[in-house]
Amino acid sequence: MISAGFAVVALVAAGCGSATTDAPPATSSAASSGEFPKSIASGSDGGTVTIDAMPRTIVSLSPTATETLFAVGAGEQVAAVDDQSDYPADAPKTGLSAFTPSLEAIVAYDPDLVITSTDLGIVTSTLAEAGVPTLLLPAATSLDDAYSQIEQVADATGHDAEGDAVVAQMRDRIDAAIASVPTREEPLTYFHELDDTLYTVSSQSFVGQIYGLFGLQSIADGSDAGDYPQLSAETVITADPDVIFLADAQCCGVTAQSVAARPGWGSMPAVRDGRIFPMDEDLSSRWGPRIADQVEAVAAVVQQIPA
Repeated sequence: MISAGFAVVALVAAGCGSATTDAPPATSSAASSGEFPKSIASGSDGGTVTIDAMPRTIVSLSPTATETLFAVGAGEQVAAVDDQSDYPADAPKTGLSAFTPSLEAIVAYDPDLVITSTDLGIVTSTLAEAGVPTLLLPAATSLDDAYSQIEQVADATGHDAEGDAVVAQMRDRIDAAIASVPTREEPLTYFHELDDTLYTVSSQSFVGQIYGLFGLQSIADGSDAGDYPQLSAETVITADPDVIFLADAQCCGVTAQSVAARPGWGSMPAVRDGRIFPMDEDLSSRWGPRIADQVEAVAAVVQQIPA
């Protein structure tokens, strides 16, 4: 879970992404035309990758990219995905690892496009030497960044219009979810548990920005440990959050009952009054099209809590 928390959920941001702000252009004018060759923005350093023709054999080393590829209609072009890509169910999952990538294993699929979210010094540079275009899409830092990456994947695979449609639908769903929750005079505070060693998220993290759409504030704000700090049990109990979100129910078997059994936790109103909510850990750790599902899940929780 911590691996996901720092390599996948590590979606830091300077400000809250807006669901109604237009996403910045992700590609060149050639890309927006749907014609190849295309120069697609790659990485966080302003670099680009050139794709000469519509990819027919794609390897995805990112669960987020895998979800995006299938959402924009490029699923039939995907030859292999990494061992963490578990959605959609029919994605061609393999033993490929994004954390310990094997050049030989990747090249064995004879890809004409590789997409990854991490570059450990082997993926982009080495594959470039082998003549394989590699699109690096690191953890998104805001909703607009996530929208932009979806459009990048769509453009890179020849599905420009489909990518625009996916983003438009996401914006509509997110706007509707936000509108479904009345504004509160006092913001709710929350503790988002990444694992049972009490790693959490601040309001500036990507997950924190999702909560921020509803005015929620993390009890970890102000921590010196960054956007994904580890808190002590005493700190959580003293902060007395209004809501507890569990992103470790699937991975670690944490339940409302096990939280209530922790020393001192039963005294918190959130525990006593049943305001503990398991959250889908994949939705909480990826920044693809299912962000809208995560936003709707948070809205459903907030709707249950009286003003």
